[in-house]
Amino acid sequence: MNPGNTARHGSALPPAERPRTSPHHVIVIGYGMAGARLATELSAASGVEVTVLGAEPHRAYNRILLSSVLAGKHGETDITLTEAAGHGVKTRTGVTVTGVDRAARTVTLDDGEQLGYDHLVLATGSQAIVPPIPGLAQPHPRVATFRTLADCRRILDAAQGARSALVLGGGLLGLEAARGLAGRGLAVEVVHGVGHLMERQLDPGASAVLVRTLAEHGVAVHLASSATGVSADDDGVTLRLNDRNLRADLLVLACGVRAETGLARAAGLRVERGIVIDRRLATSDRRISAIGDCAQFGEVVGGLVAPAWEQAKVLAARLTGADPDAVYVPSSPVTRLKASGIDLAAMGSLQPDAACEDVSFADPARGTYARLVIRDDRLTGAVMLGDNPSVGQVIQLFDRKGVVPRDRRALLLGRSLGGAEAPVATTTPALMPDNATVCQCNTVTKGALVRCWRSGARSLDDVVAQTRATTGCGSCKDAVDGIVGWLSTSDSVGVS
Repeated sequence: MNPGNTARHGSALPPAERPRTSPHHVIVIGYGMAGARLATELSAASGVEVTVLGAEPHRAYNRILLSSVLAGKHGETDITLTEAAGHGVKTRTGVTVTGVDRAARTVTLDDGEQLGYDHLVLATGSQAIVPPIPGLAQPHPRVATFRTLADCRRILDAAQGARSALVLGGGLLGLEAARGLAGRGLAVEVVHGVGHLMERQLDPGASAVLVRTLAEHGVAVHLASSATGVSADDDGVTLRLNDRNLRADLLVLACGVRAETGLARAAGLRVERGIVIDRRLATSDRRISAIGDCAQFGEVVGGLVAPAWEQAKVLAARLTGADPDAVYVPSSPVTRLKASGIDLAAMGSLQPDAACEDVSFADPARGTYARLVIRDDRLTGAVMLGDNPSVGQVIQLFDRKGVVPRDRRALLLGRSLGGAEAPVATTTPALMPDNATVCQCNTVTKGALVRCWRSGARSLDDVVAQTRATTGCGSCKDAVDGIVGWLSTSDSVGVS
């Protein structure tokens, strides 16, 4: 899914499109990051009963940080979502919904129990794709997908005593899995069928630098390599390619995901690549909504946490009556690679037209690559790879459609070049504007952090609990920590 990394409440809906009353009982199918956030948002409303049904046997967790669990940087308890369910919210884990009766407004569980709803929310997420490669039809303990906590456990079990691993798939998830396993000391090889890594987000130049950086972290990459077969035994796994065979102790499949639409399709809802929703997050049945990875808005199917959480916020506002006019308006995505020792941010389109400026800089020896695509003095796309202090400024300019400095090198190279426009790359909290978005996943601005502090929060934990900053991908942790540190030593901080 990639509808964008933020969304905002849009213009008012006509009265005919507004819900007449708040539903009394809301059932949420799916206890992932989207379903859990919706339950939390709904819990603040009185008179709304919420039942969350999760197929996984444990409580919701931060799926983004699974690669950190692979790397040994986090344990399972560290990634558990700790937000309180709240009054009137009932969660049931290890429960599979087998059917939806739209006429009776009931859902049927795998044990035959039926539950009635006034409004149903599908947050069923997505499932890992297992490619139709000979040898993958039968499960094997040395072969695992990488999507869920159970997958992560299987990979870690297989990694016990292992010395090498293969990862099939050079997209975002595959690279995070590869770096995580390399962090445990395994020799890792990534096999990707396309000519460059992360082809949806990167260009060949960025990929070339990333390949070199990965090699320095113990990850080899094979590009434009098609897998033709897999064979696994007690001693390891062989991956047959079009031009060679690779052998390792385990194989991780990271070949993309597919929206989980089975329930919606069986219920007669409109389904394309995902469950089709409108700006109200409604499906073709006005009493059923969909959010997160399973939902398709326009031509885009979900995949990032920020839009899923914003969808939860918008839908909760509508269902509780707090803002019956709230609508979902996605914006362009910002993708961050969560891999230890590798800093990568990619955003927008890297396909410039004749009216665009296209400036870039590469220093492969230092693992640095930067590219900016600019139209009418505004960023339409960018890649920032490596240690570049201007990455935060680039994201802000892209997200808010700000005017880039006349001397593009200040952004491209991440250094001051003198003159009135020079301080574009500063990350000093005192000089950061209040409307700067610090946490992209939860759209938390510097001003929101300051207001939280001045309202009584007196520690990093307090600020995180009240604003949710850092609870998504975690890439903003240092920035939030720096702002809190600055606030703790300044008695004259104000919010304009």
